[in-house]
Amino acid sequence: MGFRDDARTVLVIASLVTALYIGAGTLTWALRLPGDMSLPIVVRSLGAALIVEGAAIVAWLLRHRPARDILTSTGETVLKLLRRRPLAAMGGRTESLVVRGPYRLVRHPMYSGVGSMALGIGLLADRTWAFAGALGLCVWFAAVLAPFEERELRLLFGTAYEAYVRATPRFLPVPRRRR
Repeated sequence: MGFRDDARTVLVIASLVTALYIGAGTLTWALRLPGDMSLPIVVRSLGAALIVEGAAIVAWLLRHRPARDILTSTGETVLKLLRRRPLAAMGGRTESLVVRGPYRLVRHPMYSGVGSMALGIGLLADRTWAFAGALGLCVWFAAVLAPFEERELRLLFGTAYEAYVRATPRFLPVPRRRR
């Protein structure tokens, strides 16, 4: 994956996120929701904590997986989703299954970190459209992107990924019940 492919991936992802936030703003306006949520300072402070937590997760992730690998794998997944490419095709992906660093705690640390930062910004900014956009982004991660990517990873990594799924939560590092 070269510079042009990287730039195209960033543009596609930025366009999707921008469209999501424009949709949230339009929905806020159409429903005549107040622009200001009037959140108490304690809740807004929670937003700041979520931003710091999300940034720490992303920084930790970048210590264990190169940004270019993350960009390549995310780009391949999004393009497969949008263009309906075969899931089992490696495309530009060359990485092996990563289970170290934050991947020991959750299967999707990038989505967890970015989602946390987005929710934190929505709370800290105290703007209805920003919080609605963050919720929309988290729903997109949970309902569309992560399930699609997990189908892809099952095809790419087989039983190793199946074992990883059984042992590791998707987004939040909560202990699983033993069966």
